[in-house]
Amino acid sequence: MLSEDEGYKDGQIGKKIVVYEDEEIPDLRSADIVLVGCNETRGNYQVQPGRISAPDAIRRQFYALYQWHSDLNLVDIGNIIPGAGLNDTYAALKTVLAELTAIGKTVVVLGGSHDLTLAQYHSYTSKHQIIEATCVDALIDLSMESRNRSENFLMEMLTGEPNFIKHYNHIGFQSYYVHPHMLETMDKLRFDCFRVGHVKENIEEMEPVIRNSQLFSFDIAAIAHAFAPSNQVTPNGLTGEEACVLMQYAGLSPTINTIGIYGYVPDRDRDELTAKQISHMLWYLVDGYNRSLREARLEEKDSFNEFHMAFAEIETVFLQSKKTGRWWMQLPDKKYIACSYKDYLVASSNEIPERWMRAQERQ
Repeated sequence: MLSEDEGYKDGQIGKKIVVYEDEEIPDLRSADIVLVGCNETRGNYQVQPGRISAPDAIRRQFYALYQWHSDLNLVDIGNIIPGAGLNDTYAALKTVLAELTAIGKTVVVLGGSHDLTLAQYHSYTSKHQIIEATCVDALIDLSMESRNRSENFLMEMLTGEPNFIKHYNHIGFQSYYVHPHMLETMDKLRFDCFRVGHVKENIEEMEPVIRNSQLFSFDIAAIAHAFAPSNQVTPNGLTGEEACVLMQYAGLSPTINTIGIYGYVPDRDRDELTAKQISHMLWYLVDGYNRSLREARLEEKDSFNEFHMAFAEIETVFLQSKKTGRWWMQLPDKKYIACSYKDYLVASSNEIPERWMRAQERQ
């Protein structure tokens, strides 16, 4: 674990963050965001344990950044020691996440391979909580032919019984790595998958996609190799700035309380550029969280512009936050779902927004 006394300057995160030291867990009562490392890679046989701990490499870069959000309290509780077997590590991480979210904390996992998303998921199943989940990844990890847990863990998460996934979003997949039949299956399950090109062209449309989730999981394979040299899955993908925007959206969400960043292998990195990229993503996550504190609750009517309209003979209401500019639209059951300005424009043209239709299909 890195210490807060390793020569950081005033204003840097490393000077202010409360870290786990001397076998004493920090006081979590005032914590807003809690960091926990889990350098478990046995779910991916292609990755050998390296000289450098991935969570610690990320910390080194993150602690060196300047904290612009002095009101937020960041706590780092250190690394989970890998168990005797992979499932033991899952159980330990699941327990830590369940305990921290139960007391209202937002927890960021610094991984480890992408299958640690299962521990995130089971921190909710242990409480019988039904959730929405969002993964950002170049691949859709449903490959049953693979012996790599990191390449098939979604099968357990999306089809295991009993199942606690209300809805699943996949952001940034690259078509040439995904069998067309897999996408057809995801569509039949009413899950939403967004190709990387669509994400890059309409990144603001991803904010409402992410907003209603509880679980958010990001595999750095989604980031182009030029921006994250540790990614050796594909040369293409999101830019570094786009990855930061998606993390900021996750921070803005009022419901996301576990975030995992996976797939970083320090031995494959160059000049710690990927660690720096992830540290910037964490900074924007904190920035989004800080902005979310200004958002009003939907019941506070005076904080929203209200637009009554009808499209295709269906009456509905759109709300726009006066504080953050974000949008919501009302379904026939009178519940509001996250939407975008584009959805409002489509409805204004007397057309049914696709987001509205997809939500109705899942009812």
